[in-house]
Amino acid sequence: MSYVHHTILLLDDNLDDSRFTRLALQRVGVIAPVQAVGRVEDAKQYLCAEGCYADGENYPPPDLVMLDMMHCSSGLEFLSWLRSHPALRRIPVVVLSSCSEIAEINRAYEHGCNSYLVKPPSFNTLLVMMQTLTQYWLGMNQIPERSTGFRS
Repeated sequence: MSYVHHTILLLDDNLDDSRFTRLALQRVGVIAPVQAVGRVEDAKQYLCAEGCYADGENYPPPDLVMLDMMHCSSGLEFLSWLRSHPALRRIPVVVLSSCSEIAEINRAYEHGCNSYLVKPPSFNTLLVMMQTLTQYWLGMNQIPERSTGFRS
């Protein structure tokens, strides 16, 4: 499936993980635009169409956010920020983390994630994960209407 009419925002501060995730998405046939950023501030600018992300043609609003938890609770802070904005809170967020600790998983759900996936140890398993993730979130799941004021 291509999901060409959908956009994914990938927020991961680990360049290797980000690269592997994008490669896995390509390998399973996803040609939807994947906008990858490595810093919370860049993700916020992207979502608010500010700075270098102001061009909606090149940086369309995402239909899905894939979020690494990152260090120093940055992922949780971003998730709280996203859920506190009425124009952004409906965007589905899938957490991709290397942490499988139940306390971290609970915190992510408490801050508003829609799904929590542990990054797999092998690329082949990542391929299966990305295939399943995109089939569900971009294929089967009904994406909500964008809130009023989104990127206005």
